Amino acid sequence: MSAKSSQHEQAGLQRATPGTTKRLFSYILQYKWQVAVIVVSIVISAASQAASALFLQTLIDKYILPLVGSKNPSWEPLVQMLIMMGCLYAVGTFAAWLWSWLVVSVEQGTLKDIRDQMFAHQQQLPIRYFDTHEHGDTMSRYTNDTDTLRQAISQSFPQMFSSIIAALAALISMLWLSVPFTLFTLAFTAFLIFVVRKIVTRSGLYFVKQQQELGGVNAFVEEAVGGQKVIKVFNHEDATAQTFASKNEALFEASAEANTYGNVTMPIVGNMGYVLYVLMAILGGIAGIAGWSNFGLGGAGTLTLGTIISLLTLSRSFINPIGQVSMQFNMVMMALAGASRIFALMDEPVESDEGSVKLVSVELGSDGKTMTEADHETGHWAWKRAADDDGTRSLAAAAKLRGDARKVAEKAKEVAVTSPDGRYTLLKGDVRFTDVTFGYNPDKPVLHDITWFAEPGQKMALVGATGAGKTTITNLINRFYDIQEGQILYDGIDVKNICKPDLRRSLGIVLQDVNLFTGTVLDNIRYGRLDATDEECIAAAKLTNADGFIRMLPDGYQTVLEGDGSGLSQGQRQLISIARAAVADPPAMILDEATSSIDTRTEEVVQKGMDNLMKGRTTFVIAHRLSTVRNSDVIMVLDHGRIIERGNHEELIAQKGEYYQLYTGALELE
Repeated sequence: MSAKSSQHEQAGLQRATPGTTKRLFSYILQYKWQVAVIVVSIVISAASQAASALFLQTLIDKYILPLVGSKNPSWEPLVQMLIMMGCLYAVGTFAAWLWSWLVVSVEQGTLKDIRDQMFAHQQQLPIRYFDTHEHGDTMSRYTNDTDTLRQAISQSFPQMFSSIIAALAALISMLWLSVPFTLFTLAFTAFLIFVVRKIVTRSGLYFVKQQQELGGVNAFVEEAVGGQKVIKVFNHEDATAQTFASKNEALFEASAEANTYGNVTMPIVGNMGYVLYVLMAILGGIAGIAGWSNFGLGGAGTLTLGTIISLLTLSRSFINPIGQVSMQFNMVMMALAGASRIFALMDEPVESDEGSVKLVSVELGSDGKTMTEADHETGHWAWKRAADDDGTRSLAAAAKLRGDARKVAEKAKEVAVTSPDGRYTLLKGDVRFTDVTFGYNPDKPVLHDITWFAEPGQKMALVGATGAGKTTITNLINRFYDIQEGQILYDGIDVKNICKPDLRRSLGIVLQDVNLFTGTVLDNIRYGRLDATDEECIAAAKLTNADGFIRMLPDGYQTVLEGDGSGLSQGQRQLISIARAAVADPPAMILDEATSSIDTRTEEVVQKGMDNLMKGRTTFVIAHRLSTVRNSDVIMVLDHGRIIERGNHEELIAQKGEYYQLYTGALELE
C-alpha cells in the first residue's frame, strides 16, 4: 500500500454514522404496501429458482433415466413435468419483473421525500451555516449522494435481500437432498466469507472517503467556475489547475482503493464457487460410483445421479448470492456514506426564533394611538405583542444599562407609539443599539460596546475601513446573527422578542452582490412580495428608474432572465434589485455598498432610484464612496468595531477628524 494511502487511513477513513441504516429505512418503509409486495415477490422468485433445482433430481431420476433403454417409452409424464417446470419458471419470472417494477416507485418516492425534506430544512438554517460551508459540497449532497442512494434502493438493497433469500432457499434444498454435502459446502463457505469480509471492510472505508473527496472536488469546481474571471485576470489558471489536480488525486486514490477492493470481490467468489463445484463433482462422482449411502431431510438412500446434479446446481445457487451480496455491500457502504452526509445536513440546528411579537396591519384611530387589527393592508403597520407580553421585558433590560446606553433605551420607549392596552406599537422604524458587543467567534469581538440610534425616517450612513464592522451592524439588525451582549431595540421592542419573519418583513435590503433568479423580469421584481400585482411591480420599477431599460428589453417585463441575469449590465441588475425592495414597501431599508461596483454615470441613475426608495423610510447606507453619503442625516464613522465619530456631513467636516481626512483624501479606506 502506498504512503499516501496510509496517510488517508490515518487522516480520516470514516464509517457511516451509526443509525444511518435505520433512518434510511424509515423513509423506505413509508411505502409499506409496495415494500410488502416486493418482499413477497422476491421470496417467490428465489423459491422458484430453488424448486427448479429440486425438480432436476425428480426429472432425471424418475422421468428421464427410466426412459433410457425403454422399448416403448411413455413421454406423457415427462412432458407434464416439463410443463410444470415451465409454469414454475413463469411464476418466478413474473415475480422478478413485479418487484423490479415496484422498486422504481419506492426508489424515486424515497429520494423525492429526502430531497424535499433536505431542501425544506436547508431553508431554515441560519446564515452562519452558509457562511461556513462550501456551496459546492452542499450541492454534492443533492446530486452525488442522492445518486448513490438511488442505486442502493433500486439495486443493492433488493439484490442483497434477493440473494440472501436465494441462498437460504438453496441451503434448505441442499439439506433436503443431502446433509453431508451441505455440511461440506458450509465449511467451504465459511472460509470464503472470511476472505470476502476482509475485502469488503477495506473497500467500505474507502467508499466513505470517496464520497467526502467527491464533495470537496465539486465544491472546488463550483468555486472555480464562479470565479473564472478573477482566475484569468490574475493568471491563476496553472495554480488553480494544480490545486484541482491535488484534490482530484485524493479522489482518485480513494476511488481506486475502494473499487480495487470492490472489483476483486466477485471474481474471487466466482472462482471459489468453481472450485467448490469441482470438489462437489469429484466427491459426488466417487460417492455415486462407490454406492455410498446418503441422507437428507427428505429421507435416506443411495446417492443418485439426479441428486448429484441437483446438488451441483444448488451449490452454484448458494455460492453466487454470496458474491452478489459482497458486490452490493460495497454499493451499500457508499450509499450509507452519502446518506450520512445528507442526514448531517438535515441534522444541522435550524435558525432559532424565540420571538413572539408579530407584524400586523392596523386601522389607526383619530387620536393616533388607538389601533384596530385589520385583515387587509391599510398603510399602517404595528407590532403586536403576545397576550402575556405587557412590554415590561424591554424596560427591565433597559433598567440594567448605564450612561448613554440607558438614555438611548429609555428614549426609545418614550418615542414609541403604543396603544392604550399595550398590545400594539406603531411601526415607525426607530432603531437603537445599546452597549452591543458581538463577534462571529464569541472569543473575538467585532463590535465593542456599540451605542447609537436612528430615528424614524432618518438616513444613516455607516462609514469606515474594511473590517470596521459596518456590514456586521446590518446583519444584527435583521438577526442574521444574534448579539452576545447588549440590546437592539426596534420601535422600543427588543428584536429578540420579534419573530424573525416579521422583523425581516419590515426591512428591505439591497446588497452589492445582486442575486437574480431564473424567470421573467416581472417575477424577479415580484420576489420582494409574492402577492404583488403586475401593476404594483411596474410601479415599483418606475419609482426606482428601472422601467426605462426594462421596456427596451426584447420582451419587456416578460423577458426571461437566466444565469443570474448574465445578459444585463451590473447597473441594470442593481436597478431590478432596488425595484424588488421597493415592491416589498418596507418601513426601513439597508443599502450595503449598493453602488460600489458600477460606474459613476450609472451610479447617478441608480442613486436617483434609491433616493426615491428611501423617502420616508429609516435607511442604513454602507458606502465607500463618501460622495453618496453627503446628504445623510447622520454619518457614523467606525474603526475596529467602535464608533469614533457621529454627525452630519458639515459637522464632521468641521471637526476635521477621521471623516474629514477620509473625505479630503488625506486618509484612505483600507
